[in-house]
Amino acid sequence: MGSKTLTTRIIGGKYRGKKIRLPSKTTTRSSKARLRESLFNTLQFEVVGKNFVEMFGGSGSVGLEAISRGAKHAWFIEMDSDSFEILRRNCADIDASKCDLLHADAFDALFRILRELKDRNEKTFLYIDPPFSVREGYEDIYEKVIDTIARIDPERMEMIVVEHMTAFDFPERIGAFEKTKYRKFGKSALSYYTAK
Repeated sequence: MGSKTLTTRIIGGKYRGKKIRLPSKTTTRSSKARLRESLFNTLQFEVVGKNFVEMFGGSGSVGLEAISRGAKHAWFIEMDSDSFEILRRNCADIDASKCDLLHADAFDALFRILRELKDRNEKTFLYIDPPFSVREGYEDIYEKVIDTIARIDPERMEMIVVEHMTAFDFPERIGAFEKTKYRKFGKSALSYYTAK
């Protein structure tokens, strides 16, 4: 007997109500609908016509939501092969022409994308949703995220949003970026950073 495929739906925009598949819960967490809704209520129309990068892509639920709400293009980085296959299928179901998928380590691949954006003199929104640090092998994941943000050229960023465990306090300032907003959703939280 096959296990039932987990799904979620696009919340708003052009593809509202469209189902997207979720990887198995052991591999990745999908950003909960309430959290996604809050994120896009905050961003509103700012994503229209803009680029969007989702590190640790998983199902692609956040980047695909951005495309549904008018983002010009989205990059998804995912290292896990099973999750990547689900991500590929979800992008094909929504709009493959607006999706670039990288089957790679998120920390390396991000800077490849940023170099591409620099060549085009374009900016992007960046959504970072690393595996929760309670998973084996990810104990220092938030330190790596902080180090990565500190290395990002602010000229390339519209905004950085980090989804993280509420128990972990992200700094008020990281490199050229300052925390401008914080929202809590039970065990998960969103920290918003913009260049100052």
